[in-house]
Amino acid sequence: MINVLKNEFFGKYFDFKGRTNRKDFWLAALGCFLLVFVCSFVLGFIGGLLGDTATNIAMVLVYILELAVLIPGLAIEVRRLHDIGKSGWWLLIGLIPFGGIVLLVFYCMDSK
Repeated sequence: MINVLKNEFFGKYFDFKGRTNRKDFWLAALGCFLLVFVCSFVLGFIGGLLGDTATNIAMVLVYILELAVLIPGLAIEVRRLHDIGKSGWWLLIGLIPFGGIVLLVFYCMDSK
């Protein structure tokens, strides 16, 4: 999973072209989720021990981390859509109600 995060996720930070297979996509999604979750938990715990100011600093650090994974997250989603034969613009369907369900179905489809 570390290798997928390094190569597919952060290694192709601004690469919106190409393809990402289903396995690499879901491993990167799991790794990114665990990274953000663990950092949020640890920083929240430390912030809780040290008081309100430390909690606010921890929240800012978590927001910075989330911003750091935003662009590669979008890039890997677009590459996954390319892998199933869809345009990257299909990502915008997530902005309408229940569009996320359509994207989830797309992400689970087999490669073409």
